[in-house]
Amino acid sequence: MSTLAADYEKTEMGTIQIAPEVIEIIAGMAAVEVPGVAGMSGGFAGGIAELLGRKNVSKGVKVEVGQREAAIDVSIVIEFGSKIPEVASGVQANVKQAIESMTGLSVVQVNVHIHDVIFKGADKAEEVETSPQRVK
Repeated sequence: MSTLAADYEKTEMGTIQIAPEVIEIIAGMAAVEVPGVAGMSGGFAGGIAELLGRKNVSKGVKVEVGQREAAIDVSIVIEFGSKIPEVASGVQANVKQAIESMTGLSVVQVNVHIHDVIFKGADKAEEVETSPQRVK
């Protein structure tokens, strides 16, 4: 295997390129796997996509990719009661490991931005409550 990054790797058949969007998806999925992460925090565009029924896996992830290295910014929402430094450190380690193992790029930075704290049972409690049946 060559020392070139996977997004510029040359093979006998041609070149292999990895789109930055793919790296964003890998980072987003790796971040939400960490215990204590309630979800990703996206901007206005991410909220619009979700309203239209699309699941935006790369929401809250920004990637800067070079030939051999990548720098990642991840914006997350933390579950209330979680230790923020531990969760952030877990996100950094999981994102770095996932990207390096799947793409061959060297991850030089994983910056974690906490945008919100959410209560674990808040959404579930609202879903369980139903109005009494009016018609029998």
